[in-house]
Order: sequence, then structure tokens, then C-alpha cells
Amino acid sequence: MNIGRSLIIKSLLWKYFERLGAQIISFVVSVLLARLLTPDHYGAIALIMIFINVCNVIIDGGLNTALIQKKQADDLDFSTILYSSLLISALLYCILFFAAPYIAEFYAVPILSKVIRIIGINLIFYALNSVQRAYVSKHMMFNVLFYSSFIAVLLSGLIGILLAYNGAGIWALVAQNMSCVIITSIVMWFTIKWRPSLMFSIDRFWGLFRYGWKILMANFITVMFVEVRKLCIGKIYSTSNLAYYEKGEQFPSLVMNNIFTSIQTILLPTFSEYQEDKAKIKSMMRRATKMSCFVIYPLMVGMIVTAGPLVHMLLGDKWSGAVPFIQIMCVANFFRPITISNWEAIKALGYSDITLKLEVLKKIIDIIILLITIKIGVTAVAWGVVLFNFICIFINLFPNIKLLNYKIKEQILDAIPTFLISILMGVVIYFLRGLDISNIWLFIIQVIMGIMTYIGFCRLFKEESMMFLLDLLKQSIQKKKSQL
Repeated sequence: MNIGRSLIIKSLLWKYFERLGAQIISFVVSVLLARLLTPDHYGAIALIMIFINVCNVIIDGGLNTALIQKKQADDLDFSTILYSSLLISALLYCILFFAAPYIAEFYAVPILSKVIRIIGINLIFYALNSVQRAYVSKHMMFNVLFYSSFIAVLLSGLIGILLAYNGAGIWALVAQNMSCVIITSIVMWFTIKWRPSLMFSIDRFWGLFRYGWKILMANFITVMFVEVRKLCIGKIYSTSNLAYYEKGEQFPSLVMNNIFTSIQTILLPTFSEYQEDKAKIKSMMRRATKMSCFVIYPLMVGMIVTAGPLVHMLLGDKWSGAVPFIQIMCVANFFRPITISNWEAIKALGYSDITLKLEVLKKIIDIIILLITIKIGVTAVAWGVVLFNFICIFINLFPNIKLLNYKIKEQILDAIPTFLISILMGVVIYFLRGLDISNIWLFIIQVIMGIMTYIGFCRLFKEESMMFLLDLLKQSIQKKKSQL
């Protein structure tokens, strides 16, 4: 499949709209549920999702990525991976089912046992959905993801809100989570033509697994060390503290996940298509890094400044403890745009052994930071994430110095212009906090002034990504005029 520039841009837009639409609805639902439920409810679900997320990584097994990376993946490959994923998901559910009482006892939250046994059913549907998403990504059918995600998040959100309003408590969150995964799988089943065939190949499985197991280990290590923070917070401190930490991640993630998931989903198949042309991959990496920074940096700076009025306006005073975590996590996300494109390039070039080695090194550093910060407090744990992400810049960048001749200094210089412009914007809107107005009006004024200031500075300094987007817009307008 020859991937052209227009298909890449179109796919990126569909993927971004899918993430944006789903995340906006999910965020609205989360806000409404946060007003109806307590931080303890959210903290309990957060503990359960730690185990579910780890299981999902095992189910995927890196095989999803292997299917996308393999140039000539056919129906036998997809069917083989689906059946193996379903078998793995069933085994993991059995483990969770019998471990549930011990998990509940460990955290001294009795209701966790029942909740784990019910919400664990999602693993079966995740196995199906994982292969469906690989098929969609392989064939650049991101409009299908848009429809399935939009419908699933909307319907599941309505279910959760209705139950929460009627006093269902934690079960409202369980119903919302389960219905979202199930509806997504059902919608995708009826919107994509692919159906599994009654065939299975051990040779194909091991062929894909030889590539995928290293991605599995890298992803497993990543998730484990992300989730172990939450495990420690939930055990050493309280479910409320865990809920504040989770909300602190959620607000910037509304932005970050939309952009990074969109970029990662497009970059892997695109880089894989050009894996023999390293100069082309380097050029695309630079463009992806600059564009990510152009969008992400002003959003993160803006969220740091507006976190206080935003939380009080949306969630109410009972969630004020989440404000410092939102700000800290925004700082942590400053370092991610540079690392993401490097990570996808390494995977697309077929160096899955490098990804595993990098993850082992990073997680050794991560666990050292966690062991030090967890004794200090939850806020210290959050600042540990900032330190870890900063270190990861240099670890992730190092391999591409040799693989693609993309030097560390060159990559950092690609990100600096939009970073400095974003800081200037942040300074401007920070001083608006002195206005004696309500939180909602302060937030609105800061957002409007932030957008105007950022665009103004970008035009003044002729920021490269903005000029690139303006050129694309002009070309599109001219093309439409010529067709009339």
C-alpha cells in the first residue's frame, strides 16, 4: 500500500477527530460524574483499572503493533492473532476472578472483589477490539474509529450519568466503563468488512510474536511502572489522594492523548512504509516533532495558568486537591513531543530489541525515583514523573543519532521556538488572574487572550509550523478555486 501525503493528512485528521470527539464527550461525562460521586469512588475504580490495564497490555502482546508493522499481513495473520488474544484474555480473566478477594483485602476495600469480577469481563471484548483496531490502522480506515468511539463514549456516558444520578455510586463508573468497551466492539464489528476466518497458523503466530514480544515487554514495563505509582499511592496514602492524582493526569491527558495517539497511530504505518528510506523518515520525524510542540506547548502552559479556576468551575471545591497535580503533570508533558516520534521511528525500522533495552534502562531509573519520592508524599511522586520524563528525552533520542543521523541538539532546537513563545503567552495570561471576576469569566478571558497572544507571537516570529499550516491552507484554497 503506497501511502501518499494526502492520505497521511486525511488519516491524521480522522484519527485526531476520533480522539478529540471521544475525549471531549468522555471529559464532559467525567465532569458530571465527578459532581455526582466522591473522590473515594474514583479512587476505588482507579485501583481496579490498574489491574485491567496491565492485563490489556498482555492481551495485546505487541502483536497489534506486529500486525501493523508487517507489510504483507493477511487474513491468516489477523485471524491467528485474534484467536490467540481471546484465549489469553480468558486465562487472564480467570486469574483476576480468583485473585479479586485478595486484592480487596490488601487494600481494605471489600467492594473491590465484586467490581473486579464484573469489570474484568471487558478483557474478552478488548481482545476483539485490539485486532479490530490493528486492521483499521493497517488500512488507514480511521473514519471507522471516529464513529465507533463517538457512539460508544456517548452511550456509555449517558448510562453512567443516569446510574450516578439515581445513587448507584461506584457501579455507575463500572457500567460506564464496561458499556464503552462493549459498544465499541459491536459498532466496529458492523462497520468494518473484516471477519475472522476459521484458521490458525502456529508459524504465523511465532513469526509475529518474535517481533511483538519485545514490544510487549517494553509496553508491559511502561504500564507496570506507570501503574505502580498508583498502587503505592492507594496503599500507602488513600483512595482520595489517588483520585486527586488521577484527575491531575486526566486534564492534561485530554489534550495529550488526543494528539499523541493520533500521531503515533499514523506515524507507525507511515514510517513502516518508508523504513528503507531513513532520510525520509528523519524528515517526517522533524515535521511531526515540530507540529506536536506547536500544538502541545501552548495548551500545557495555558492549563498550568488556568488550572485553579478550571477545577473550581467544572468539578467544585471538593476537587481542589487536584489542582497542583494538574499543573505538575502539564510540566511533565513538555518533554513528550520530542520522544514520541523517536520511539515510533525505532519501532517502524524494526528495532524492537532497542525498544526493549531502552525501556529496561528507563524503568530502572523510574523505580529509583519512585522509591525516593513515595516516602516523601504524593506531590513528590508527581514531581518524580517530571524528572523521569526529562531523563527519557536523552535516552529515547540517543539511538536515532546513529540510526537516522538526527542529533540531540538538532531535535531540541526543533522544539525550542514554540516552547519560548508558549512561555511568553503564559506570562501574559498569568497577570489576568488579578481581575476581580468569577472563575468562569476569568477562564474564558484567559483562553481568548491566550489564543490571540500565541497566534500573534507565532506570526511575529514567523514560527515554522504555523507557516507550514498556512501554506497548506493556501494550497488547499487555490486547488479548490482551480477546480471551480
